[in-house]
Amino acid sequence: MKRLYGQRCYVQSVGVKNDMEIDGFSIAVCKEIGVELERHRSRSFDEMQEWGDDLSGFDLVVALSPASQRMALELTRYYHLDVEYWPILDPTGLGETREAKLAAYRQARDQIRARMVERFGPPSEPAAEPPTQPRSRA
Repeated sequence: MKRLYGQRCYVQSVGVKNDMEIDGFSIAVCKEIGVELERHRSRSFDEMQEWGDDLSGFDLVVALSPASQRMALELTRYYHLDVEYWPILDPTGLGETREAKLAAYRQARDQIRARMVERFGPPSEPAAEPPTQPRSRA
C-alpha cells in the first residue's frame, strides 16, 4: 500500500496474532517488485492499542482472512470502522517445489495489488509492476 500510494493515507499492517514473522516466500516475491518486508513484523489489534495507536483514527480495515474479518467486525462494536473482506488466495502450504510455492505467493501478491488498484485507484507514485515471467532464484 505504501509503495503504491505513498503518504496519501496512514496504513498499518495488523494480524489476528502477533507471534508470526513474515514468511520467507512473501519476502522473496515482494522483493521482486521493490517492496522490502525483511524487517516487517506482524502485530495484533491489541498490540496496536498497547503501542498507542488509536483505532478510532482508522476509517477502513481490509481483512484478508475470515479470522481477521471476524476480529475487525467485532471492533465495529466500539469504533466507527468500515470493514472490507478481500478473499485472497492463501499460498501457505501450496506447491511441492520452491518454484511452485513462489508461483502461489506471486499469485496472492498480484491479487492484493489488483484489489488495491481497483479499490483505491491508480498508484500515485511509479511502482514496480509484477514481473511477467517468474524469476528463478538459487
